[in-house]
Amino acid sequence: MVQNQVKTVVLLTLLALVLMFIGRLIGGVNGMFIALVFAGGINFVSYWWSDKIVLKIYKAKEADRNEYSELYSMVDEVRHSATLPMPKVYIISTSQANAFATGRNPKHAAVAVTTGIVSILNKNELKGVLAHELSHIKNRDILISTIAATIAAVISYVAMMARWSAIFGGFGGRDGDNNVLELIVLAIVAPIMAIIIQMAISRSREFLADETGAKLVRDPFSLASALEKIHHNITKNPFKKMGTTEATAHMFISNPFRGKSFLNLFSTHPPMEARVKRLRAMRL
Repeated sequence: MVQNQVKTVVLLTLLALVLMFIGRLIGGVNGMFIALVFAGGINFVSYWWSDKIVLKIYKAKEADRNEYSELYSMVDEVRHSATLPMPKVYIISTSQANAFATGRNPKHAAVAVTTGIVSILNKNELKGVLAHELSHIKNRDILISTIAATIAAVISYVAMMARWSAIFGGFGGRDGDNNVLELIVLAIVAPIMAIIIQMAISRSREFLADETGAKLVRDPFSLASALEKIHHNITKNPFKKMGTTEATAHMFISNPFRGKSFLNLFSTHPPMEARVKRLRAMRL
């Protein structure tokens, strides 16, 4: 657990350094400062309103307490173990088996599960999934992923501006090899680095949530079994049919856009086999 936390801090620092480097290339020290202020402003907006946005994207509805009384009981049981306030519980009507947590902090958190996941998992497996999602809340992963995604988005936006600058006559009013090199770094290298670092942060937090969740319910084997079922279900029921966005893929317990990542470096989640192997090797 400590190793994953340290890795996240290192990766977030690297991501911030990439953004600062880009700002310095564009406008020296002032450019670096402006880049940080810009990223901070977007982080602020994302932190306060990202939960409402993502719940709306997936047409999530607050779960009826009578219809989903068992689900509420399981969430309440796990959140007690995690010493967390009771989150809001949402249902997404889709045959895909998946779940995610969102919210700016433990007091303003929500857990969303699909009708598909409720139908294919047994009670212990579903409890393991809920523990995984509540672990994201406990570990403040929503804030961390929001920061990472926002900085990566700013870097990608600056890269797009650099590409347009290259098309319409250079960058920064200077000529020569240095200008060409800067354009290459801004337009190509920087966004690739940002995506790789962001995805590495996401994978690290998934491993941590698996571990924390398994410890909360003292049952790593049920979570491992749930991950296998979810993986096979998503292969048959990708979210692409719903017209949703891959920008939110990192939020789910398993990537809802199966088959999109051709390299592990660009994957939002660790391989299912690696997660299952770690869980089944746990000794509580």
